[in-house]
Amino acid sequence: MIQEAKQTLAPQALANSPIFPPQSRGFPLPPHKRNPPARAMAAASSAAAPAPADTYDIPWVEKYRPTRVADVVGNSDAVARLEVIARDGNMPNLILSGPPGTGKTTSILALAHELLGPSYREAVLELNASDDRGLDVVRNKIKMFAQKKVTLQPGRHKIVILDEADSMTSGAQQALRRTMEIYSNTTRFALACNTSSKIIEPIQSRCAIVRFSRLSDQEILGRLMIVVAAEKVPYVPDGLEAIIFTADGDMRQALNNLQATFSGFRFVNQENVFKVCDQPHPLHIKNMVKNVLDGKFDEACSALKQLYDLGYSPTDIITTLFRVVKNYDMAEYLKLEMLKETGFAHMRICDGVGSFLQLSGLLAKFALVRETAKAP
Repeated sequence: MIQEAKQTLAPQALANSPIFPPQSRGFPLPPHKRNPPARAMAAASSAAAPAPADTYDIPWVEKYRPTRVADVVGNSDAVARLEVIARDGNMPNLILSGPPGTGKTTSILALAHELLGPSYREAVLELNASDDRGLDVVRNKIKMFAQKKVTLQPGRHKIVILDEADSMTSGAQQALRRTMEIYSNTTRFALACNTSSKIIEPIQSRCAIVRFSRLSDQEILGRLMIVVAAEKVPYVPDGLEAIIFTADGDMRQALNNLQATFSGFRFVNQENVFKVCDQPHPLHIKNMVKNVLDGKFDEACSALKQLYDLGYSPTDIITTLFRVVKNYDMAEYLKLEMLKETGFAHMRICDGVGSFLQLSGLLAKFALVRETAKAP
């Protein structure tokens, strides 16, 4: 479905992007959306038809969640492995590892639906981070579910889904290991986590590990275009570009930002997206970097102070700064040194030293790198 949607899009899009450099652009938009007339934009923003009440009954993340493994966006290798399991029906214990919003939980839910069909409700136990998953839960709730008799097709097993399993205590994981051994004939376990290293080795050795990575801009755009068309969301290209920029490979965040912007403003453009997401505007950061490279250090510090006084956290500022510098058109030596200094500053901020002084020191490092590059 997504491939068909992409094929219908024009190849030249977002040609004058203020956020992404030419080499990072590659997500096309329909021809009639590239440069909408000002009159059409004004009409869309001021007179957009109000959405029906049932639009808000369910978040778009849930409304458009894939129900088949084959419909999961991105991570083609991981999805292909899960498709083989869904086809053959012999599911091993699984660990799905990767960043948030990349399809781990969606994939395992879709796999469970395909394997169990109408028996899904009685043959699946799902526990997420909001549930108490200490030692007592593993010993009682999970053990009782594993002992429960459920009539399934031959070769099928009950499934226990543990979302964010890396937040489980070590004692609970040890108890889970023993439960996995005892009930291996009737029950399979699927653990979703951000980092598999936080899962104890005995559990890792009993599971097949499937790794997920962040989604590309193209993959996120393909899903956004489907949702935009289905919900009749008025937008301009820089609005979708801003959503993709703020999502940073997280499909869940992209869809949430799209729905929040549409709900708040009834029109998706760059200004509205950054108001909703409340992240430092990349153009502001870009001008700050330009002032440093032009030798206007005081102006760069004033721009930084303005961002800091607006309430943006040092982490938000430095994360956006990293992505802007990475895409900035400058000499290779300058870019490498500035990215290195940004990494050191981010490490100090993560250690708890998140002050304006650290951010100012980073700009000073940028200025020194610039002077070093100019020296013969």
